[in-house]
Amino acid sequence: MPFRYNDLPGLQEQLKNGELTCRSVVEHYIQQCKTHEQLNAFLEVFEEDALLKADETDEKIASGEPLGKLFGLVIGVKDIIVMKGKHATASSHILENFTSLFDATCIERLLAEDAIIIGRTNCDEFAMGSSNETSYFGPVRNADDPNKVPGGSSGGSAVAVQAGMCMASLGTDTGGSIRQPASLTGTVGLKPTYGRISRYGLIAYASSFDQCGPFTNNAVDAALLLEVMAGNDRHDATSAVEEVPEYSKLLENHGPQRIAYYNQVLNNERLDPEIREKFMALLDKLKSEGHTIEPIDFAYLDYLVPTYYVLTTAEASSNLSRFSGVHYGHRAKEATDVDDLISRSRSEGFGTEVKRRIMLGTFVLSSGYYDAYYTQAQKVRRLIRDESLKVLKDYDVILSPTTPSTAFGIGEKITDPIEMYLADIFTVQAPIAGLPAISVPLFRHSNGMPFGLHIMGRPFDEARLLSLTQTLLHSY
Repeated sequence: MPFRYNDLPGLQEQLKNGELTCRSVVEHYIQQCKTHEQLNAFLEVFEEDALLKADETDEKIASGEPLGKLFGLVIGVKDIIVMKGKHATASSHILENFTSLFDATCIERLLAEDAIIIGRTNCDEFAMGSSNETSYFGPVRNADDPNKVPGGSSGGSAVAVQAGMCMASLGTDTGGSIRQPASLTGTVGLKPTYGRISRYGLIAYASSFDQCGPFTNNAVDAALLLEVMAGNDRHDATSAVEEVPEYSKLLENHGPQRIAYYNQVLNNERLDPEIREKFMALLDKLKSEGHTIEPIDFAYLDYLVPTYYVLTTAEASSNLSRFSGVHYGHRAKEATDVDDLISRSRSEGFGTEVKRRIMLGTFVLSSGYYDAYYTQAQKVRRLIRDESLKVLKDYDVILSPTTPSTAFGIGEKITDPIEMYLADIFTVQAPIAGLPAISVPLFRHSNGMPFGLHIMGRPFDEARLLSLTQTLLHSY
């Protein structure tokens, strides 16, 4: 039965009052997945499982049994987060037929609160990309214009929410892989503080950067998902021990904020003039409402992208060494010995972009170059984090556009890796420094495509980011 979805609390009231059944809601989303199949957002729809869970939820409602916080929520999961008994391929040929033996911690926590997982979403191969064109299973298409990219690497998750194929979805963010596609698809995309959500069960790209987070259409759903998934996990030594607030109860307006923005960002030659104009107009409006708005210079802005790519490719080189064709995954058929087997399996199994990043990472870790590149990049990372925290002592948040442009055409930049890497120019600071950040869908370009506002805050200050998001979405 078609219906208009606003937020989860509203839907849950309808389910409790008998205005809707969970089965009818899930059937609606399954039909939406079929209707928008050409967007290639889902690699697999769990139709039978989702309907079974819907029926269980309806029985719980009818019998008065206790319900989880997320009952009725229909959610998609990026194909980099493992689910027991389901394929987990990282959108790569090398893992094409791999089936997971366990659930990621974030999945366990969603299921424990009665969320309904509708399927696994397409992404850039091993989360390496900014356009969702590197997937072995083909590119994802932007629902606003199928000839354009949705952003990456979590493009399938972004489009699944954008096109109404699910209420929310999970992505992962290493350098902007939640926030950049959220901007290009007009959705809310939250990257929590590093360690806020356990990485156990994420197929690793760069372990000191990767972070799971939600795509939603509103701040309420993002807050609910964060409070369910966040928290320490004995399986992940990097997961944070800080207490998890009830984010969904902290969405009230926090009053005037001290807000910084970077002069260099607005003067960047890559920034679309219309995006600059609309961003400045928003700053003027915020100032008129009593917020303190001040321009600042960030000394290390030009070092963000190089630092990010040196460190993440180094970590990728290490993490992806486990995919050898020996233990599991794709195995080459015509090999003469073990070395030949490994070489052939990787050559056949990995795509061009993944090979490029492995080679870059192997180079910066190699003898003679380790100190010149990797060690230096680690030192610069520390400087970037220290300077970021220094700024955030004086200001509550840092604002910028999320992306320098709106969605570009499929095939337009795929042959130019440098141009593609620069698509992350405004998003890489947060993961380098381990900070939380969110993209808020406030704007629409004259070309018809959406773009977002980027809000970056202090470590573990997600409540402020979500509150600001709630205020902005209701005011602009």
